[in-house]
Amino acid sequence: MSKKNIEQSFGTPERKAWKWNGFLGILLVLLLCGLGVWACVGFSAGSALWPLLLIFGIISFCLAFVLLCGLVIVQPNQAAIVTFFGRYMGVIRENGVWLTVPFSASRKISLRVRNFNSEKLKVNDTNGNPIEIAAVIVFKVTDPAKALLDVNNYEQFVEIQSETSLRHVAAQYPYDDFDEGRASLRSNADEVSRQLQDELQARLDVAGVQILEARLTHLAYATEIASAMLQRQQAAAILAARQIIVDGAVGMAQMAIEKLETEAGCQLDEERKMSMINNLMVSIITDRSSQPVINVGSMY
Repeated sequence: MSKKNIEQSFGTPERKAWKWNGFLGILLVLLLCGLGVWACVGFSAGSALWPLLLIFGIISFCLAFVLLCGLVIVQPNQAAIVTFFGRYMGVIRENGVWLTVPFSASRKISLRVRNFNSEKLKVNDTNGNPIEIAAVIVFKVTDPAKALLDVNNYEQFVEIQSETSLRHVAAQYPYDDFDEGRASLRSNADEVSRQLQDELQARLDVAGVQILEARLTHLAYATEIASAMLQRQQAAAILAARQIIVDGAVGMAQMAIEKLETEAGCQLDEERKMSMINNLMVSIITDRSSQPVINVGSMY
């Protein structure tokens, strides 16, 4: 079934509900109540037209009560979904006092921006390593009709779908990039956040919710493997540092030999070059201070 057919099958389209200025409605209610009081006073005074006054007073009070049942107050950044005996009539987004269909029910929903902090979830990354991950979801309701009529509880729906999407995205990446060129949860947080936001938005379109931002707030190895993975990270850092030191040492040894031959005019045979390179490499690469040995005799 296509997305369009799915939306037509259970999606509730938003439309504007009939409404009228609420202050004029209140004024009309007060006017009808005043007419009803006047008719009651005339009836109690024993007027010759008391049957008509009685009927007029009852009708005035009934009309005032009917209009009073149609008054709706909408706060700023709030919407009211109007239903009339189970039938969806529309949405009122404008804040203020409004007069709508009498005897209708109005359910209020907030349109403000809200945060949802997920629990720390324990999932397996793409390498099968157990990790702990959590995220913060910034969202707001953009379609009140879908949020209240198409899902049972849209706030609970957002929470469950957020955790589901977070688990799915976390399982597609490794925790760390031990192999160069691969995206990871720790090194590519922006990319992971964008994918989480896109996937979560696709899941929440049915609820009329817009995802403004999705960010990871917690990322760590699970307790049972944290110590072992820390040792692996330390070993990888040591190897990377050693590689930089070796590259620098080779360059320094090469530069020293070239300068001796070009600037100092020393012509060294292959054996002496290898000996000098060996000494320079040992003195540069070692993590301890080298002890020089002074040769006071012949060079050979």
